[in-house]
Amino acid sequence: MDLLALADFNLVARHGGFGKASRAAGRPKATLSRRVAELEASLDLRLFERGARVLKLTEEGRTLFERTSQLLTELDETATAIASGGHSPRGRLRISAPLLFSQTAMGKLAAGFALKYPEVRLEVTTEDRPVDMVEEAFDLVIRVNPEPDESLVGRIFLRDRMVVVASPDLTLPTDGPAVPAVVRGTAKQADAWNVTTPAGRARIRVNPVLSLSSLIMARDAVRAGLGAARLPISLVSHDLADGTLVHWGDVEGAEIALWTLYPTRRLLSARVAAFLDHLKEAFPMGTPEELANYLRK
Repeated sequence: MDLLALADFNLVARHGGFGKASRAAGRPKATLSRRVAELEASLDLRLFERGARVLKLTEEGRTLFERTSQLLTELDETATAIASGGHSPRGRLRISAPLLFSQTAMGKLAAGFALKYPEVRLEVTTEDRPVDMVEEAFDLVIRVNPEPDESLVGRIFLRDRMVVVASPDLTLPTDGPAVPAVVRGTAKQADAWNVTTPAGRARIRVNPVLSLSSLIMARDAVRAGLGAARLPISLVSHDLADGTLVHWGDVEGAEIALWTLYPTRRLLSARVAAFLDHLKEAFPMGTPEELANYLRK
């Protein structure tokens, strides 16, 4: 396959037309059109549907663009790095991270990375939904307990666990009425929480009195004495140590694993590798205690 023709195809696909690509690259429109036509002929595929006013990728063209655009970018960056005699990461790095981790740790992590690698333009998007890495052009995603995905590879860099905590003024009932509870989300909640305590397993009957979308808000409500809540141990470990909250038990089956994920079909870029190393430096053991201490610094 002609790499120059492939690069011209990607240029046109990225800008959505021959005219826009021509103006952006300072290349003749006729040259770009000819090169794309030659690529289509060599592949025996139609890559664009050409209308009077609209140029649209075919299904085959979209697949080719998705699978080659980042590879071409990385080849160009590698050539630039070699030509300049350096191997420092550079270029744009787009990361998607979950809400709680972003609110508590990502700002400091991102700032430290930006200071260490000033030639990398870091962009972090916060959302809990499972993004499409290729369609949405993310280089790396951080996810909590992700579903298996054969198109992605990754590794766990942090572990956490859910615990039930409450104000010291609230007594853990052994039997009797349900305790007031602060819950996350608006979906129907279970009427009891199963926990493990030093004395064994226990079932805590609960009455949700407040529903919040953020675990940080839930922690603050529990600190105010409103009720009990299920929260990550890293978020409340210092409150437990200080005695401002008490530990009622570990939530059964609620271990948390934070993963870094990236596409298998893509070479691991210097930017992604550098960010993975940055995470490893911040959390060398990957324990809840490390995360709690990191949040308190």
